[in-house]
Amino acid sequence: MSTVNGTSGNNSTSGSSSELPRQAVNLGELSDMENSFITLLVAQVQYQDPTKPVDSTEFINQYSAMAQVKSMQNMTTLQQNNLVLMDNLQTLTAAGLVGQEVKVSADSLQLDAEKVSGQIALQHASATTVLQLTDANGIRTDIALGPQEPGSVPFTVDPVALGLKPGKYTLAVKTESGEAPGVEVSGLVNNVRVSADGPVLDVQGAGSVPFYKIVEFSQGQAA
Repeated sequence: MSTVNGTSGNNSTSGSSSELPRQAVNLGELSDMENSFITLLVAQVQYQDPTKPVDSTEFINQYSAMAQVKSMQNMTTLQQNNLVLMDNLQTLTAAGLVGQEVKVSADSLQLDAEKVSGQIALQHASATTVLQLTDANGIRTDIALGPQEPGSVPFTVDPVALGLKPGKYTLAVKTESGEAPGVEVSGLVNNVRVSADGPVLDVQGAGSVPFYKIVEFSQGQAA
């Protein structure tokens, strides 16, 4: 069963989330800014040179400048709050994928005794198409996929049949045209880990995969 890290106090978490947008557009700050402007205006009128009175348009320009600065501050705070809310939503979405099948863009496999399926996206026809797996010791295993037309080319890696030991294997595809197509791996999401860079999914057959590498969701579970 997976665990997604989060704040343990429900009251503190929900309270801070609901107060963030209000802080970004606090109407009380507008009143404070008007009071500050009136104070500044009185001081300028009181201490201005009687022989060179300040033009009234300058007061308007000052107030406008203060209003623009405050508006920019509010917009910046609101954008930061939106980023926090989007990050939280992404984490909740990732947590909901536990036990579901996803398809991820991958450049490596994390093999055990289970079969791993996926597909290769070819842009050009190839008379010879080979999926290459290389282990940590640099030993390479070639899986011949034969001639292929442009499009999705499915494949299955059976570690037991291929005599591959459990571990991590880098992926590469060799084609006659020299194309280096992307590889997508299908697998169940075992758990989700929250990191500073966003949710990281533990996908069966692909290992640890960042959330943004998901290319397809499936409703059903993998067989």
